[in-house]
Amino acid sequence: MKYRTLILSVLLAGTFLGICNGCSSDSSATFTPTDTAAEQYSKRANPIIRERFSSDPAALVHNERVWLYTGHDEASIYSNFFVMDDWQLYSSDDMVNWEHHGSPVSVETFNWAQSDAWASQAIKRNGRFYFYSTVRHATINGFAIGVAVADRPEGPFKDARGNALISNDMTQGPIVNGQEMDWDDIDPTIFIDKDEQAYLFWGNTVLYYAKLKNNMIELDGPIRTLDVPSFTEAPWIHQYGDTYYLSYAYEFPEKIAYATADQITGPYTFQGVINQPIPGSPTNHQSIIKYKDNWYFFYHNALLPSGGEFRRSVAVERMFYNEDGEIFPIKQARYGLDVEPPPGAILGN
Repeated sequence: MKYRTLILSVLLAGTFLGICNGCSSDSSATFTPTDTAAEQYSKRANPIIRERFSSDPAALVHNERVWLYTGHDEASIYSNFFVMDDWQLYSSDDMVNWEHHGSPVSVETFNWAQSDAWASQAIKRNGRFYFYSTVRHATINGFAIGVAVADRPEGPFKDARGNALISNDMTQGPIVNGQEMDWDDIDPTIFIDKDEQAYLFWGNTVLYYAKLKNNMIELDGPIRTLDVPSFTEAPWIHQYGDTYYLSYAYEFPEKIAYATADQITGPYTFQGVINQPIPGSPTNHQSIIKYKDNWYFFYHNALLPSGGEFRRSVAVERMFYNEDGEIFPIKQARYGLDVEPPPGAILGN
């Protein structure tokens, strides 16, 4: 057994050396994996996206496939901040082999945007796909949220409004150094409730939410706030049974915590931390989906060679609940798809 382990380790080391050669100081460099048995097994390893740096995963299930929208970290190893100009799209029907669909949306999709293609999420409604994105506004100080629309998950997407859905002048963020912070309107997440009412959640430091009209591109009422402990950013809403789960980046360096409620607008009860800080990256950003009777937790790490705070990589792990609906902690396992159910886990729900 030890020899088999040693051989597999050598093969996997060779794979990651190939990745390292492809990801040196050029963040756009790529490599082509082989289809040997060892390589196929290594595809199950985290990070799952290795030909380019990726971040802020947002997964969508459609037509028996997982469609994974990610940020695109393009910063060089010498950069001291994020460089992100577009979003990338991958899909899979087995959670192992990911097909790359290129960039369906970029900052240039929104002619009113200036830069910073940060976190996003896509959702299907009325036969179309709506993509909610963070960008820096070109004429209104601060970040904003745009919405693009397409007839297919892979696009092409176009600006659905011609202007921002949310801009910094629509919210009152915290005062930092005598001025209102300009990055409180980021990280949109979208959820359609059982009564078909759509809700948009977003924010940094302050957690905002608002109803959307049926057309998905206009607010339907005022912007409100929710109070959960130590909210930083990265909200995500999902439902398990009749309970709403709000997961989010908690404190800084960020962990992922979650809270639960009987209705989508709360009040939410804090349940605890499920993902610890990421080695090499102070940010932590998740999405949670159910696919083929299993629950999955997507996140990013910094484990590719030459990875780091501004050069992150998307990973995934199976996620489990106990009989009380509590989420078991994420292990950040190298082989996240192969994590065994912990004692007391409820399967097939």
